[in-house]
Amino acid sequence: MTIVTDEMIETYQRDGVVLVKGLWKDWVEVIRAGIERNMTEPGPYAAENLKPGEGGRFFDDYCNWTRIPEFERVIRESDAAEVAAKLMGSPTVQMFHDHVLVKEPGTSKPTPWHQDGPYYFVEGRQTVSFWSPMDPVREASLRCVAGSHMWPKEVLPTRWMAETNFYPNPEKYMPVPDPDAEGMDVREWQMEPGDAVAFNYKTLHGARGNNAGTRRRAFSLRLVGEDARYVERPGRTSPPYPGHEMKAGQRLREDWFPILKRA
Repeated sequence: MTIVTDEMIETYQRDGVVLVKGLWKDWVEVIRAGIERNMTEPGPYAAENLKPGEGGRFFDDYCNWTRIPEFERVIRESDAAEVAAKLMGSPTVQMFHDHVLVKEPGTSKPTPWHQDGPYYFVEGRQTVSFWSPMDPVREASLRCVAGSHMWPKEVLPTRWMAETNFYPNPEKYMPVPDPDAEGMDVREWQMEPGDAVAFNYKTLHGARGNNAGTRRRAFSLRLVGEDARYVERPGRTSPPYPGHEMKAGQRLREDWFPILKRA
């Protein structure tokens, strides 16, 4: 059982990010097998995130857990939902989506700074993403800006490849900051396979490129709590979930987004 201390909960609520050592340490081989299956049989949202001339390979894909049995096992059988409930302070934990991000050796391209929340059709204080490497990580780790989940304005969502705005009315958002240049409190950790960074959907985050000689396979799991509700966005969300038929203010439909833990 993964230990979640009061200090971890306090850090998560205050900073919007905390390290959870060994969350999936017993699941590493299962997740690696799922990632290999995902890369061999990509889903409809799979993307290659490099422009011509950029070295390496940066693959990502999401919303595959219902067709990749390894991912479903981890989601339903691991401690993740229990840990999420404690960090979020929520009696219920509901599935949102899974995400695979693989940077092959020599992929110098960083993951751009962004908040996940503005891309999603869900709002609430009780949200958590787990980002977990399946390889030892020294430099290519996730980087999170502490306290950014409390900012009064959301950061402008953009398309990573086209570098265009995701929605109309960009004035409703704050420009994407440069946390290093602006001296922000950036948290990052050297991590072992199965360690996880837990962060709020509104926490600003990015990742360095992978200049190491080894792969950087990462599995991410996005969960929501009791106060999460469907919201309308001014355009197609990511993930889009076409045909979901939910209305603003509703809880996410449980047949598509199952409850993983109830009070």
